[in-house]
Amino acid sequence: MVSRRNFLSGAGAITAAVGSATVSKAALAALPEPVIQTSADTQAPLVPPNGRPYNPVVTLNGWTLPWRMNNGVKEFHLVAEPVVREMAPGFVAHLWGYNGQSPGPTIEVVEGDRVRIFVTNKLPEVTSVHWHGQRLPCGMDGVTGLTQPPIAPGKTFVYEFVARRPGTFMYHPHADEMVQMAMGMMGMWITHPKAKHPLIDEVDRDFCFLLNAYDVDPGSYTPKVNTMLDFNLWSFNSRIFPGIDPLVVRHMDKVRIRVGNLTMTNHPIHLHGHEFMVTGTDGGPVPKTARWPEVTTDVAVGQMRQLDFVADEEGDWAMHCHKSHHTMNAMGHAVPTMIGVDHRKVAKQITRLIPDYMVMGERGMHDMTEMEMPLPDNTVPMMTGHGPFGAIGMGGMFSVLKVRKGQKRGDYADPGWFKHPAGTVAREWQGPTPAATQAPAAATPQPKVEVRIRKPVGHDGHSGH
Repeated sequence: MVSRRNFLSGAGAITAAVGSATVSKAALAALPEPVIQTSADTQAPLVPPNGRPYNPVVTLNGWTLPWRMNNGVKEFHLVAEPVVREMAPGFVAHLWGYNGQSPGPTIEVVEGDRVRIFVTNKLPEVTSVHWHGQRLPCGMDGVTGLTQPPIAPGKTFVYEFVARRPGTFMYHPHADEMVQMAMGMMGMWITHPKAKHPLIDEVDRDFCFLLNAYDVDPGSYTPKVNTMLDFNLWSFNSRIFPGIDPLVVRHMDKVRIRVGNLTMTNHPIHLHGHEFMVTGTDGGPVPKTARWPEVTTDVAVGQMRQLDFVADEEGDWAMHCHKSHHTMNAMGHAVPTMIGVDHRKVAKQITRLIPDYMVMGERGMHDMTEMEMPLPDNTVPMMTGHGPFGAIGMGGMFSVLKVRKGQKRGDYADPGWFKHPAGTVAREWQGPTPAATQAPAAATPQPKVEVRIRKPVGHDGHSGH
């Protein structure tokens, strides 16, 4: 992270487009200096240096934006700009984001705080910021043309409002959003309760991240912004496994995971080894009478789900989207299915012309997790990453919840792989193979049923289809 360098001091006079009459010229004369983050590692929680106290969140492969206090107002500075995001080791994408990263930094405030956010536009086109889920004056809602003029390149706008209700929210543009969101412009906003809340429990560890998706061809760097559904990279906070950090917790910690979805489709998020309660949405806390235990919850487009559970099972537990293609990287969707095809004769002929030719897919795709075949520049294997038992056959929207008894309170360092107690790992059976048995035949033979299709004949021009 770039040093704050006199973060609490002014940055000099600027030309600013004012979005609120409550901000004086004196306040605008010195913006908070923007803080820039270039590392894709998960940063330590930002303990509030001033203002009302709260239990900070940990943004998976992200960070929290510092602020300054100005006459009782929390002031933040977001810079919308092109960024280079490392999506996995050795693979980077040219995205758009905020303050050096995509997604942008998480903003954390306390219920009742008055916040002032300066937004500087360093993009090549106009932009805005919509504060997704917030209760605020209409003119601060960030919809270009409807609630505000667009922020032109090189200009700075200011948004100011009171964080009226606690919960998990998001921010993103409502200006050319097909391009800007496809390029990675988004971030999370956490409003902590100002006092003990009857529907928001206190937790030991609090994680948050966004679901996002990109279409980046192998060998290229910039997402294809016109893609509607056929993405090839599904990510947690613009990181793909094995580039996604684990969620490290102490055994018996009360854990909260906040997941926001700004992709183009829904994602059933599944946690192994534990049950959780959905305790909140971007609409607010869920009443206790409306909660039930789950191991998978669907997060639809534009939604947030807050998951609470007690980490009472030690181990390395998978957490992932349960859409099978979303746990893969850089998929080639046009590749034909070759399962069951005997390649041996044709492969022998092809290798005479192309010595390095490799047969793939006739037995499924798992072999690709262990192949170290040459790849195009700037991409990653479809399934990659290694665990204590070999190749992990997953990628994309996948991470690991690491629960450890010996983890110290507040320690988020990776403890390494779980050491399984003796006799608790699935193993190859060494005994005799049980004889196969057949199910008993039905007492009464069932008649054969032939399905016939009758096409409707009408006068509406659709007959014969």
